[in-house]
Amino acid sequence: MSQEPKTKSIKIVVLILIVILVALTGYLFLENSKKTDQILALNTERDELQISLEKLGFEKTQIENTAEELTKELTLTKETLQETEDDLRHEKNKNDDFEDQIRSISGTVKDLDKLSKTDEELLQKYSRTYFLNENFIPLKLKQIDDKYILPGKKDQYFHGDAIGFLEDLLDAAKRAGHDIKIVSAYRSFDEQQDLKGQYTQVYGSGSNAFSADQGYSEHQLGTTVDLTDESTNGTYQSFGETEAYKWLVDNAYRYGFILSYPENNEFYIYEPWHWRFVGTDLAGDLHRKNAQFYEWDQRKIDEYLIKIFD
Repeated sequence: MSQEPKTKSIKIVVLILIVILVALTGYLFLENSKKTDQILALNTERDELQISLEKLGFEKTQIENTAEELTKELTLTKETLQETEDDLRHEKNKNDDFEDQIRSISGTVKDLDKLSKTDEELLQKYSRTYFLNENFIPLKLKQIDDKYILPGKKDQYFHGDAIGFLEDLLDAAKRAGHDIKIVSAYRSFDEQQDLKGQYTQVYGSGSNAFSADQGYSEHQLGTTVDLTDESTNGTYQSFGETEAYKWLVDNAYRYGFILSYPENNEFYIYEPWHWRFVGTDLAGDLHRKNAQFYEWDQRKIDEYLIKIFD
């Protein structure tokens, strides 16, 4: 083989190697440039991230400071609200106390007004104990319906605020089978004086055992009645043996009535016919305690006056 073709082949190989080398170098340069750009980009991102982190750190500090300030302000606000709440509670308590005082005063005024319209004598003890003068007339008097009056008796009157209780009592008795009638109700000072004079003429001093002097009779109050039934037909002790009387003993208190002079009382003979209105509260308490009106202290009895017509 000649030297020339061999040399030519070597040149071609060398040329190819040079081309490959140049291409490889260019490729490596491009790859390096890409890597460099990536590194630069990463560095830039790192720097930006660092700046962001620093910014976030600053903002975090600001937020923490702001939160701390807000916490302090919130604490102060809570303390202020607590003080305000305490002040409001204190004022409310003062207002409640004031309202209680107003209600108490209002209630007292109403009670005083109520008492001013109620005869203060209505629960006093009479029967030689308390005196009603000749000028006393109940504040209210109302004529009793004839159907409740014993036939042959004159018109009778009763206290206007208590007459409803009397009618309810007699109506209830009738429903229970007892036709109880009224013999006598309100009597004035002068009427009692005339009646006592008549009894004195007939019975002498013995009349004191069953008839009150003028001014000492419960009848002058307008809240007392003498009761009977058709079988007894008058104010006789035999009325105490009737079923009508037994019904009154068991039920009259429900309508505010009491028996003024039971057996063995210290004032008059036993008077089963003589019933006095004292209000349902007092009558009920006396009945439950099996007590007599004249046995109780007057101050205790007076406490019931405010509700005598309730």
